[in-house]
Amino acid sequence: MYRKIIIAIILIINIGIIAGVAITDHNSKITEAVSRFGSSGSEVRQIQTKLKNWGYYKGEVDGIYGSRTVSAVRLFQRKNGLKADGVAGKQTLAAMGIQSTSNNSSAGTSQANLNLLAHLIHGEARGEPYSGMVAVAAVVLNRVDSPKFPSTIAGVIYQKGAFTAVDDGQINLEPNQTAYNAARDALNGWDPTGGSLYYFNPNTATNKWIWSRPHTITIGKHRFCM
Repeated sequence: MYRKIIIAIILIINIGIIAGVAITDHNSKITEAVSRFGSSGSEVRQIQTKLKNWGYYKGEVDGIYGSRTVSAVRLFQRKNGLKADGVAGKQTLAAMGIQSTSNNSSAGTSQANLNLLAHLIHGEARGEPYSGMVAVAAVVLNRVDSPKFPSTIAGVIYQKGAFTAVDDGQINLEPNQTAYNAARDALNGWDPTGGSLYYFNPNTATNKWIWSRPHTITIGKHRFCM
């Protein structure tokens, strides 16, 4: 009798442990996926607003993570070399310039910024001198610091019409190690441009306004200006 009771108690404890592990594992997956299909709230509104401004999202900014938001997030992820699962986890949020509520968000942001800058450098300045590659990333960072531009790296890079590599899709090309090194040097503070906010190729530029900007330095094929 007592033996049966003890066995029953042990079985109940084991079931509780297994259930606890399952719940913990489920919760950890939810924590990793900060916003996903069915989510709602202010974070979803931020996601929708940014994606709408960048042309990925065509729906209403309603704070509801529906199918249109999933599709827009997937498109953004593909553009940024992220896993295109439609889930706004911490890496995707970092690439969008949205502060994640999960731990280690700063590490995720740093890695996402490095990756995004490397993609831009490779798309805009592959074949340029190394200092010219760093200079392209420096322009992005100078814009982040300027009140005239968005306050995040992703916001600057995906601002409409800002960079040719975004418009023609070359930002999707896989960066080489040199591009990553240049991105890292820029993030560490190297600015060969002297604080420039713009650059262009004098051999192809037809915009009169860009020619009017004060010239700072020319590196390779690019003329940098304020």
